[in-house]
Amino acid sequence: MRSARLWRLVKHCYLRMEEDTDFRIRFSSLCYITDHVGFHGTIKSSPSDFVVIEIDERGQLVNKAINEPTYKMSKVLPEPNNFAKKTKLGFQNLVFEEESNQKVNILVQCSDDEQNHQSGPEKEDTSNDGTSKGEEEKAYALGSLLDEKTNERLNQFACDIKEKWKSKSELTGPSPEFSLGRILDKNQRAILHSAIRQKFPFLITVGKNSEIVVKPNLEYKELCHLVSEEEASDFFKYLDAKKENSKFTFKPDTNKDHRKAVHHFVNKKFGNLVETKSFPEANYNAGNPNTVITVRFREKAHKHRKRSVECQERKVIYTAFTLQKENIEMFEAIGFLAVILGVIPSDFSYAGLKDKKAITYQAMVVRKVTPERLKDIEKEIKKKRMNVFNIRSVDDSLRLGQLKGNHFDIVIRNLKNQINDSANLRERILEAIENVKHKGFVNYYGPQRFGMGRKVHTDQIGLALLKSEMVKSVRLFLTPEDLDDPVNRAKKYFLQTEDAKGTLSLMPEFKVRERALLESLHRFGMTEEGCIQAWFSFPHSMRIFYIHAYSSKIWNEAVSYRLATYGSRVVEGDLVCLDEDGDDEQFPNNKVHLVTEEEESANAYAIHQVVLPVLGYNVQYPKNEVGLWYQEVLNRDGLQTCRFKVPTLKLNVPGCYRKILKQPRNLSYQLIEKHDTDVKAEGSHIDGATLSLLISFDLDASCYATVCLREIMKHGF
Repeated sequence: MRSARLWRLVKHCYLRMEEDTDFRIRFSSLCYITDHVGFHGTIKSSPSDFVVIEIDERGQLVNKAINEPTYKMSKVLPEPNNFAKKTKLGFQNLVFEEESNQKVNILVQCSDDEQNHQSGPEKEDTSNDGTSKGEEEKAYALGSLLDEKTNERLNQFACDIKEKWKSKSELTGPSPEFSLGRILDKNQRAILHSAIRQKFPFLITVGKNSEIVVKPNLEYKELCHLVSEEEASDFFKYLDAKKENSKFTFKPDTNKDHRKAVHHFVNKKFGNLVETKSFPEANYNAGNPNTVITVRFREKAHKHRKRSVECQERKVIYTAFTLQKENIEMFEAIGFLAVILGVIPSDFSYAGLKDKKAITYQAMVVRKVTPERLKDIEKEIKKKRMNVFNIRSVDDSLRLGQLKGNHFDIVIRNLKNQINDSANLRERILEAIENVKHKGFVNYYGPQRFGMGRKVHTDQIGLALLKSEMVKSVRLFLTPEDLDDPVNRAKKYFLQTEDAKGTLSLMPEFKVRERALLESLHRFGMTEEGCIQAWFSFPHSMRIFYIHAYSSKIWNEAVSYRLATYGSRVVEGDLVCLDEDGDDEQFPNNKVHLVTEEEESANAYAIHQVVLPVLGYNVQYPKNEVGLWYQEVLNRDGLQTCRFKVPTLKLNVPGCYRKILKQPRNLSYQLIEKHDTDVKAEGSHIDGATLSLLISFDLDASCYATVCLREIMKHGF
């Protein structure tokens, strides 16, 4: 009876959602997965009541100080993932250990004995078919193409790198390099590149105007945090060999978290070239449940990796930092920083978007700005309630999704019972938190994904872009709200006159995006082509944000329809995720399974494994009523022939999969009385009007705290 009542509520919510036109009503009408009563309260009374701290890929909070001797490092050297069960090894005192904890000699032999290294029998069956002969050829190539003195210096350089990695002395300054000089013959250069990487997999080679420069392979060192040196060496030899239809297998591993860390490393660094899968060990038995990770080249990927090593980009400066901001939109903060630093917004990269009305901490990387320059602006940006710290040099930019999740510290004030609920408020709160802690919440995209405007939402702009309605998309972006302030007066003037120059004179300086778009329109005109050029005044991440907003809106509607139609049962035609090691929204099609009739009958899968596609050109759809619903919605919105690519704006949307349910992690809470930080004793009477709730939890990337709180409180915002 309880379950039937819950799903009647779900279906009722979905019907209401379809009828609503205002987004705030529409969002509050989405469904619940739990059936407790909930309570009322106020969130975001002030920015300090909603603190968001990004969790980086290592599982570290980005507001914590990074223990580095200087911010002038040429590379941020990664630590092992915090969930890997191996002993953490610092970069400066790295020691490689076998499972027996015996030390392994990591010094390169300063002779040609290295070429006779043999992998274990498992490697011989997989990655090293004929490798020994190949290594002899590489050693011969080095001896024949390099003079004796250069060969000796190369071996010594390799020894020095291993010595530095082994020693406890700090490695500061730029990354060491060794030049082989200019090699004019292109074929000889290619042979040398391969020969060096095969003989010294812990080194990389870079081409500069026919010159070959040898450097430490820092990705090799990072992998050695996770696997043995032997495995790391064989893995990089396998990558360099690029042998078609070959595979590489890491040693058996019983630790799921450690396997996940290895999967993540390989896919992050080489995901465009190879794919990883976990399989039970060949000699598997119940008492020895080992699993191995196998790496294979993606189909034809080796052919696309033939770009010349001569075409390396000139060294670009990348500076990483943690951005703290309070009550300021992220894009506005980036625009402000860009103006001060003399760069453009697209020079900034980040792993995820953050709330406006909050205190947020997030990792960022800026191009073409030195650490010293960034350090100089700290005082100036504090006027805008912003701060930068953990400043250091790195070798590359960030990408969206390059984080493990977010930590939240939230205060909910003015707690009280739901209308007509006379139960003990403290018991209601405890029941609600425990319910969501164990059952989870519907993993909706939150309201900040769509903007808080009433007239136009970001998903409407995204739909116009997908339909290549460029003029309409610009007009939607510049549509004013019914407010009498300088920004909305400027927008209203533009829609009435299409006078970009006049609108610029009215638009406040801090509206960086609006002004950038208007400047382009002034230059190129309010034509289809002019609007295309105007959109290019935004960085790629901002342009595609609007299309993602539309895809997110459809996903929210789809999950409500799915729950209203089938409830918590996993039915034939559902899509489920088979890769428990994978990150949410990052698993590929081959990790998504279509549930069969037999599997439905056997209850083979649970509701927490069910995923739904986020629209794109590379996703499959459910083969049931939900799949039909997707097609109807695409027809409704005029996208029945959409390929989810907008070539004129260089936007490609492959799509992804998203789990319909999620659970908060590391959840803790405290009831506090107004103006008093003491927690009330067990069983004492507390007046609901004086109560506040301090709640802390972690969520995976792309999950929303407001959505989790909505499930807990049964109260929209």
